[in-house]
Amino acid sequence: MNHAGMLARVKKRKRPVEAGAQGQVEVKFKEVTLYLVERKMGSSRRNFLTSLARSKGFRVEDVLSDDVTHVVAEDNQAEVLWAWLMGHGLRDVSRLAVLDISWFTDSMREARPVRVETRHRIQNTPTVTDCSPPNAVANVSQYACQRRTTTENHNKIFTDVMEELAESSEFNESKGPCLAFRQAASVLKSLPSAVHCLEAIQGLPCLGEHTKAVMEEILTFGRSFKVEEIRCDERYQALKLFTSVFGVGPKTAEKWYRRGLRSLKEILTEPNIQLNRMQRAGFLYYSDISKAVSKAEAKALGCIIEETVHWIAPDAILALTGGFRRGKEYGHDVDFLLTMPEMGKEEGLLLHVIDRLRDQGILLYCEYQGSTFDVSKLPSCRFEDMDSFQKCFLILRLEQGQVEGERGLQRDPGDSRGWRAVRVDLVAPPVDRYAFALLGWTGSRQFGRDLRTFAQKERQMLLDNHALYDKTKKLCLPATTEKDIFAHLGLEYVEPWQRNA
Repeated sequence: MNHAGMLARVKKRKRPVEAGAQGQVEVKFKEVTLYLVERKMGSSRRNFLTSLARSKGFRVEDVLSDDVTHVVAEDNQAEVLWAWLMGHGLRDVSRLAVLDISWFTDSMREARPVRVETRHRIQNTPTVTDCSPPNAVANVSQYACQRRTTTENHNKIFTDVMEELAESSEFNESKGPCLAFRQAASVLKSLPSAVHCLEAIQGLPCLGEHTKAVMEEILTFGRSFKVEEIRCDERYQALKLFTSVFGVGPKTAEKWYRRGLRSLKEILTEPNIQLNRMQRAGFLYYSDISKAVSKAEAKALGCIIEETVHWIAPDAILALTGGFRRGKEYGHDVDFLLTMPEMGKEEGLLLHVIDRLRDQGILLYCEYQGSTFDVSKLPSCRFEDMDSFQKCFLILRLEQGQVEGERGLQRDPGDSRGWRAVRVDLVAPPVDRYAFALLGWTGSRQFGRDLRTFAQKERQMLLDNHALYDKTKKLCLPATTEKDIFAHLGLEYVEPWQRNA
C-alpha cells in the first residue's frame, strides 16, 4: 500500500516554536510536542485543531520529526498508521505516544496534556508467527564473561527499555533493580535472534518476573508504559540532563534538583552554585562533548595520541580501549591505555604528553591525577570504579581535516567551525599491571562486573584493574596479556568485540 499521500514526507527538522511565534502565544508545555495526522482528519479540521492547541499553549509541529512526542490521529486503522510511521526514518518510533483524537479532546477540555490512558492509545499489534526460542539459547550462562555478545543486538526494543529502567533505578539509588535490569539487558543482547514471545525466553537466566512483565507489555503494545511515565517524570528528566554535563555525577545532579533547578541555564545563572574546573569545562564545551564521537573521529584522535606519545617515547605501548575497542560505531569519549616496556619508565609520561598536546594548541582542558597505586596494598577486597593508576581526563580540539570519511566531524547543522571538542581519557599503569588495566578499561560495564563476580564466586579469586588474587593460594597471579587472565580463571578467551554485554 502506498502511504505517501497521507502527508508530505519528513524533510528538514523545524526549530521548536517558542514564545513569540504561533500567534505570539507562549508554549506552556515544553515537554510535549504534537503532530496531527491529516489523513481522515482533513486539512481544514487539522488547521483548526492546530490553532486551538497552540492557543492553549501546546507546541504543534507541521511536519513529523524526531522532536515530536505525541502523534494524534482520527479514524486511522492501527496497522496502516503504524506502517506509515515506521516508514519515516525516525530514530526511535517506539518513543512516540500514538494517540486517538480522544486524548486531544480531553487535553483541550482540561487546557493541559492529560495523562495518557490505554483507551487513548492506537496500539501497534503485529502478527506473531514464530514463537520458537532463539537458536542456541539452552546453555546461556548467567555470567556475561561466558557469553559472546557482539554489537549486533537483535532485541534492542527490549534492551533499550531495560537500560532506561536501570538508569532510573540508579537515580533512585535502588541498586537491586538497577543491577537486575542491566543483567536482563545483557542476556537479551547475547541472543542470536529476536524474541517474539515469552515462551521463547523460558529457562534463560537473569530474567525475573518484573523483567518478563515489561517484555510482555512491549510484545503486546509495542512499548513500555512504565518507561513512558519515567520519561515524563520531572526529576528523571532533570537528573538525566544534569548528568549529561562532564564532571556532574548523580549526587550533584540530585542536589541541584532539590534546590529547584530544572535547566542548564538555571544552573549557570544561579549565583550560589559554585562549579569546579571540570564542570566549568563541561558547560563551556557542552554542545560538542554531549554529541556522540564517531569511529572515524576516534581513529583520528588515535593518530594524534600515537604521534604525540611516540614523539616522547618511541618504545611506548599504546592501546585504544573502551567501546571502540569492542567495535562500537559511536561512543561518548575515547579512552587510551599507555605504558612503557620497562618498569617505572611510565612515571611522568602523561605529564610529558599533556605538555606536548598543549604545545600543539589542541589541549582545551586537562585534569591530571597522579598514581596512588601501591602493590603492598594488594589484594583489594572492594572494587573501586576508578583505579589508582595515573590518568588524565582531557578535552581536545579535533580539526575537520584530520577526520577521514564523507561525514567528517559530528556537528550541528549550520555549525561553520572547522573543529569540535572531544573528550579523551589517558591511563598509564605500570607494565606489569597493563593486562589487568586493559581488560578493565575495555569493558563493557556488565562484562567487567560479571567477570569479577565469576572470579570470586566460582574461582575464589579477587579481580580488579590492578591484579588477580588467588585466595586459596594466597598470591597474586601474573599476567602479561588478557589471555593469561582468562586462563587463570579457567575461561575461554572472549575477544574484545564479543564483550558488548
